[in-house]
Amino acid sequence: MTDLRIEPADDGASLLEWQFVHNSIIPTAALSVAGVTERAGRNRLSVAYRGDVLVGCSTVRPPGADNPVATVIARILPAHRGRGLGTALYGHGLELARELGAEVIETCVLESNPEGLRFALRHGFVETERYVLPGATVPFIDLRLA
Repeated sequence: MTDLRIEPADDGASLLEWQFVHNSIIPTAALSVAGVTERAGRNRLSVAYRGDVLVGCSTVRPPGADNPVATVIARILPAHRGRGLGTALYGHGLELARELGAEVIETCVLESNPEGLRFALRHGFVETERYVLPGATVPFIDLRLA
């Protein structure tokens, strides 16, 4: 068991911390404060700490009324990987997605994050699609929990 503390990113300070982790791991799709605020309005954003040290963030895109698919994304800063923190953060997001009614779980990984892709594959995800956002050069990889 890790000493990971996971809290909702629901105020200015925690949203800025969520933004920092997201933009550190996904620099090709960096989000502005306005973008993070918009995301927080439709998704469940969380920040993760080990003690008082920020180590990661997560996103749960809830299932829709007519679509039982939720997206669970767990991000751990590189300096804190390999300690079980990603597994704990992912487990928290998976539990939340299922509480929200998800029947199918997906995730998304930037191709330039091979550790994240290995993590997803080790946790039972299979690749479903690769795509490049307009103006970007690095593909995103969508995966579905098998």
